[in-house]
Amino acid sequence: MFEARLIDTSVFAEARSHGLDPLIARIIAGRITSEDSLESILSPQLQNIAPPSVLKDIKSATDRLRLAISNGELIGVLTDYDADGLTSHAVITHALLRFGVSDKQISHWIGHRLEDGYGISETLVDRLLESEDTPDVVISADCGSSDELQIARLKNAGIDVIVTDHHRISDDGPPKSASAVVNPNRTDCLYPDKAIAGCLVSWLVMSQLRQELIDFGVLDGTTPKLGDLLDYVALGTVADCVSLGSSETNRAVVKAGLSLIARQERPCWQVAISHLTSSPKEINAELLAFQLAPRLNARGRIGHSLRGYEYLSASSVVEATDAFTDLDADNKKRRKIEKAMVDWAKPLARRQCLNGGLVLCVVLENGHSGVQGIVASRIVEIEGAPTIVFTAGNVVGTLTGSMRSIPEVDAKALLDQVNNNLPGVLIRYGGHTGACGMTIPKKALAVFSRELQEVYRKTHPRVGPKTRFLVDGELLSEQLTTSWVEHMESLGPFGRGFDQPLFMGIFQVVSVRIVGQDQTHLSLRLRFEGRELQAIWFSALEPSEPAKVQSGDWIKCVYNLTINTYRGQEVSLTIRHGELEQKDNSHA
Repeated sequence: MFEARLIDTSVFAEARSHGLDPLIARIIAGRITSEDSLESILSPQLQNIAPPSVLKDIKSATDRLRLAISNGELIGVLTDYDADGLTSHAVITHALLRFGVSDKQISHWIGHRLEDGYGISETLVDRLLESEDTPDVVISADCGSSDELQIARLKNAGIDVIVTDHHRISDDGPPKSASAVVNPNRTDCLYPDKAIAGCLVSWLVMSQLRQELIDFGVLDGTTPKLGDLLDYVALGTVADCVSLGSSETNRAVVKAGLSLIARQERPCWQVAISHLTSSPKEINAELLAFQLAPRLNARGRIGHSLRGYEYLSASSVVEATDAFTDLDADNKKRRKIEKAMVDWAKPLARRQCLNGGLVLCVVLENGHSGVQGIVASRIVEIEGAPTIVFTAGNVVGTLTGSMRSIPEVDAKALLDQVNNNLPGVLIRYGGHTGACGMTIPKKALAVFSRELQEVYRKTHPRVGPKTRFLVDGELLSEQLTTSWVEHMESLGPFGRGFDQPLFMGIFQVVSVRIVGQDQTHLSLRLRFEGRELQAIWFSALEPSEPAKVQSGDWIKCVYNLTINTYRGQEVSLTIRHGELEQKDNSHA
């Protein structure tokens, strides 16, 4: 359950040689290797981002967009329905407006998760072709790399398609009918950072388009660069769970974007900060990932994502507040649906684990397809195994699934191998290392699951299901201070590939209260080496369950550290896991 995080000794030595505290050095050395740059962790720089001109096909993309702008053609912006897609939509639209494109020259196309499914889908293309204002050129973002069939339909209708994306490309290669496919994960693309999110690909394309418009005299050379749009890129990058460890590019754009968000120059950020924090100083990657992104994603899970785009692009605080209120209401609905589905999925997943399952395939046929991914993530947290949650597909006789994986297992590579071994069993699939989506025939579920287990067994013979917490060590009393926490937080942004520091310790419970709307959280005062600390333990209980710890108990727990600003400045523990510990009270 608790494991000490392994460290790269050469990174630790290098960090110490820079004068870093031993614990800070250990935190870093547990997250990167000697192949990574320590400087990129300590001080990621925007100037080190590879130029967009390195991206394959970007010249074809910007040439076509330049002609569309010069000729007054209608440009369709088509993006995915999640936070990466919505922020990509905002980046492209704001950039085009800055380049002199009028509102009437832009049409907006955001897929509906339940009605259209992912990407440039058949039903989305149907609507686009049937619309009164059919675009002359479509630029996609965060989707399109696997959609040759539908791109061919658009091409045959006289519509040029520019794909910008970051998802892995199938063995068939980029869609041949597209005018351009800008994706760093193309095998023939020399862009050095393959871990960037779709919103950053969009930003790079728009940045290159700006330069081309200047070079051709369409724009004045004083036209502002697009650095102020990195706030959107930061949100989309964090939300899409791409690496914040090995990628200096992602660290740099997130760090820059967080600073922009804290400045509150857009109404959407003013509203987010007023509703989700008590101070702009609390804006960090974790808040974006666990507070704001879920609200954006919630509308896409149970409704239409356009409201999320309207929130991001609101021109006034009133507009942003109205949109945020809608997103917040959707998020509350999503949480209720999620809880019911997790409760349904847990015993099914447990049974598969007990029967030797290595990749869990949980079928919730009457479940809500928009919440599959979150439920899969919860099962991964509980069982420590890659998990696919299936619900009934839009087409009769099919199942759609969302897969979430563990750090050691590349989800997309696993599905690629299954697809190679059993051609046709995956009607459609795509994604990246940590997450994938798919559609399979319902009748093929058993054979798909068997093949998935077999591929996993061969490719990961030593990686079995296990719930574990990788801890960075135990802290001394003098390290439980606001100044030390601030020092630690300066290592951020934290996220996938560069996890928030996690510590282990044994504390005595001074007091405990059950809190939260559904009475499932615990608020505690803990004693450690003669001092008291505040702690919160989210989802510690089931509804109506009594507190599992009492005053006087000793508790061994894994926790993150934060600064609670609600009543001044106080160190607070966020407990991730806890269990009772037998200990003599005389040591309190």
